[in-house]
Amino acid sequence: MGPNFESKYLMNKFFTKQSSIISFIFIPIIFLWHPNWLGFLGVQPYWPLFWLLPWSMINGSINGLIFGLFLGLILDSLTLDNTFTQIPGLMFCGFLFGRIKLHSDNLVGHFRYGLICSFGSFLCGTVYYLQILFRNFLDSNSLMFIPSIKNILAEVFLTGFFAPFICSQLLRMFKFSRRKLQ
Repeated sequence: MGPNFESKYLMNKFFTKQSSIISFIFIPIIFLWHPNWLGFLGVQPYWPLFWLLPWSMINGSINGLIFGLFLGLILDSLTLDNTFTQIPGLMFCGFLFGRIKLHSDNLVGHFRYGLICSFGSFLCGTVYYLQILFRNFLDSNSLMFIPSIKNILAEVFLTGFFAPFICSQLLRMFKFSRRKLQ
């Protein structure tokens, strides 16, 4: 066993231990990248929920709440010109996702990820929409924000559609890295 084998082993061990942090870094990247080919009606899935669901399911409600706060802070800092925040929705979703227990039935689990992420996307989109509505409540053009409901529903659909694929892979990766740490 030469030095090449040891360096590969150490790199593999590092990436296994840090897989959740490395995948966490990709959320703002995908959020900024905004791949159009994954969109529907000009709307993207709500990317943070794909990471937050499996991570909160494994690490619990309090950690989900804390990382929901971190995700919200990061995403809000990327959109500095905006006066609305994603923090309350992500914190609430992180807390709720942490209360969900893991099941061994893979087929039901895959569809369940889609339903849970759809609900979380609806919740986060609604909280964000309510902030806009309350801020502009006194304006006479408040009916102008009604098409935002279309955006929320498109985001809910896309998030629920992609969640079984992405969340199941992330959950498997997080479980594997957690097992390697013990």
